Amino acid sequence: MNWLKSRASQFQEPQRLKAQGYYSVFREIESEQATEVVYQGKKYLMFGSNSYLGLTTHPYVKEMATRALQKYGTGCGGSRLLNGTIDLHVELENRLAKFLGKEAAIVFTTGFQVNVGVIPVIASRNDFIISDRNNHASIIEGTRLSHAKSIYFKHNDMEALEKKLVFCGAEANKLIIVDGVFSMEGDIANLPEIVRLAKKYGAVVMVDCAHAVGVIGKGGRGTASHFGLTDEVDLIGGTFSKSLASIGGFVAGDAETISYIKHQARSFIFSASMSPASVATVIAALDVIETDTTLFDQLWENTHYTHKTLREMGFDIGHTETPIVPIYIRDYDKAFEFSQKLLAQGIFVNTVVPPAVNPEDTLIRFSLMATHKRAQIDEALQKMYAIAKEMSILPEVASTF
Repeated sequence: MNWLKSRASQFQEPQRLKAQGYYSVFREIESEQATEVVYQGKKYLMFGSNSYLGLTTHPYVKEMATRALQKYGTGCGGSRLLNGTIDLHVELENRLAKFLGKEAAIVFTTGFQVNVGVIPVIASRNDFIISDRNNHASIIEGTRLSHAKSIYFKHNDMEALEKKLVFCGAEANKLIIVDGVFSMEGDIANLPEIVRLAKKYGAVVMVDCAHAVGVIGKGGRGTASHFGLTDEVDLIGGTFSKSLASIGGFVAGDAETISYIKHQARSFIFSASMSPASVATVIAALDVIETDTTLFDQLWENTHYTHKTLREMGFDIGHTETPIVPIYIRDYDKAFEFSQKLLAQGIFVNTVVPPAVNPEDTLIRFSLMATHKRAQIDEALQKMYAIAKEMSILPEVASTF
């Protein structure tokens, strides 16, 4: 056995979970991503999707993707730098810049590529990157690739952030990066205080709005819009794989900085461009978001109702403020067991364990869509409550439902 096989053979956690019947990742869905999905030939209520507005199944969005497929084919045959730019890419970039209130934007093939491409371009070896400890893995990878000095501060702790800024020194180049909405905790970055501290200590601010666009802000314009700080944030990044119903990513900012990134980011220059249908999907999703607030409003009606009910039931859902609802189990094996018991009851949720969260924060990620009906939400909540009581996850003082 060579060293690679030897190393791989020592990783036995998937096998252990499968033996216990708790393996709940890489499940093969056999239908579209809607409020109901088909898995292993059976229907399940989907409460694990990031399609917050439910646009992956919207008739207009699907029609525009189909038209682009017919006109442009399945792919662009190259990178954006050379032959892979089509007019739809430019149209989307212009739309995004206007939507986000910035001078310019560029689109990447994935949201992950945004952070691993942009961060090394804007921060170099002698600079400091100051990052929230709960930031997405793509930000962590981008920071590593930059070779900048990386510093992490306690999640959403502004006193801790200020101490890190002081540590860097007055003359150092400092970049603060945060998720706009944290993907596991569901809380919102304290952007007003981050911007205030950035001004005080001469730092640049980048916000990853992957889970914020379509969810918070004026008409779903993200975290900077939510706080009225669009002009105070230097760069807004994100992805199309959540509310915008596609695949790909973006970064928006002032025209000069975006031009610099466009010509320097290796994950942009050396990757094949977004497929035409994917681009058209995002443009169509923006059409819907900008002309009809119905889905946005329904998403928040579902969110407020779910938060209130879960707290009344006695669940620990932390400090979530959004459709991302963490159900804290705080026990590795119990989290998988809880998820599998829910699946057996027809409810599809996601189990989140290290390294996605700290060991003490193991959770079930329960996420809402605008297209969820109240009856579907109630069914899921009642089943979660019954299983949680059975497993002694809820406190004894929890209400009876």
